Amino acid sequence: MKKNITGPVLVCQICGAKNLATILSLGHQPIVQEYLTEKALHESEVTYPLNLVRCATCGLLQIDYIPEPAKVFPPHYPYRTGLTNMLIRNFQELAEIISRDYHFKTGDLIVDIGSNDGTLLQCFKDKGMKVLGVEPTGAAKVANKNKIPTIEKFFDEESADMILKKYGKAHVITSTNAFAHINDAKGLAKNVAKLMDKDSIFVSESQYLMDIIKKLEFDTIYHEHLRFYSLKPLIRLLKDAGLSVVDAERINAAGGSIRVYAKKGKFPSSKNVTDLIKEEEKAGLYNEKTLKNFAKRIYTAKNDLLALLLKCKKEGASIVGLTSSARSNTLLGFSKINETILDYACEKKGSPKIGLYTPGTHIPVVDETRLLEDQPDFALVLSWHIGEELIKKTKAAGYKGKFIIPLPIPRIVN
Repeated sequence: MKKNITGPVLVCQICGAKNLATILSLGHQPIVQEYLTEKALHESEVTYPLNLVRCATCGLLQIDYIPEPAKVFPPHYPYRTGLTNMLIRNFQELAEIISRDYHFKTGDLIVDIGSNDGTLLQCFKDKGMKVLGVEPTGAAKVANKNKIPTIEKFFDEESADMILKKYGKAHVITSTNAFAHINDAKGLAKNVAKLMDKDSIFVSESQYLMDIIKKLEFDTIYHEHLRFYSLKPLIRLLKDAGLSVVDAERINAAGGSIRVYAKKGKFPSSKNVTDLIKEEEKAGLYNEKTLKNFAKRIYTAKNDLLALLLKCKKEGASIVGLTSSARSNTLLGFSKINETILDYACEKKGSPKIGLYTPGTHIPVVDETRLLEDQPDFALVLSWHIGEELIKKTKAAGYKGKFIIPLPIPRIVN
């Protein structure tokens, strides 16, 4: 496969098979983090096909069009890991597990691929490790300013060779919620392996297909997420690069993710791995009928959500969006929820999205204090995967209205 795979996906990203079957069509959608200035609202806006396809050979679910990486992860990429409390807690836990189970010495090197603002690496730095991030967006500047050494590049063969030459092999390599984002899957796995020796551990975290299907998290499908992992395709990808999956566990991060531990060479898998594969097979993750049923449930939820929102609007209610996460833009775009339905979307103070407009749907993004001033009738919980935490926090801050949870079953809660 060529190094930079962009455009229509005609063969499976892992095994190269051509028998890809469409499971779900979400139409044409813009890049979810391509927030617009007021001036840009008067200019043309680019959209890309967004369809979920399944490889009948290895079972991988993947999107069928890959935009240029520089479009998806530009220098002004507005997401910052350090603004999400759920991720901070998750990273602290990961650092504890790795220090406990994969003993490292003070000064051992950890490399984080897709390190964003360095939040994860800070947890390892606090434990005395030598840290290095690889991050293509402007978040790298934030990390470097915070004294987390970060290379502002995409992770590829060139950057892997540069790390090897300057720093040597890494004791720990991590890629949290980024391992499914890099377009050359096979090259990515090989470059990870290149940085490892027999004592190294590679840990990836990716949104888990089991959770996506069970909880109807179709809003996680967007152009950053090129592959939706279950264990069997992931094991194949890593095995082809000379890595063995030694352990795996389900975690709560990002609405339900899978954390996978791999070592270089031939190593046995834990009971966790074999148990999870049995669970996947029982849940029908490798069965096209299960996946087609998933698509049907999505279309029903979309129609029900739109009907609920329009009923509220018809009765004269004001509705705003609570948060403006990347995933919410798939939900808004596919459901055709725009600025005529939501007055605005609220973001945490300090978010680079404040003052901009959502891609495709053109909803203004404002500071969350506006919600408390206006007291709208309803807040649509766009980061519904952490809805309970958000609702509790928003009520404690003084919001007196009602909440709408969009998925898996659209409903109003007090």
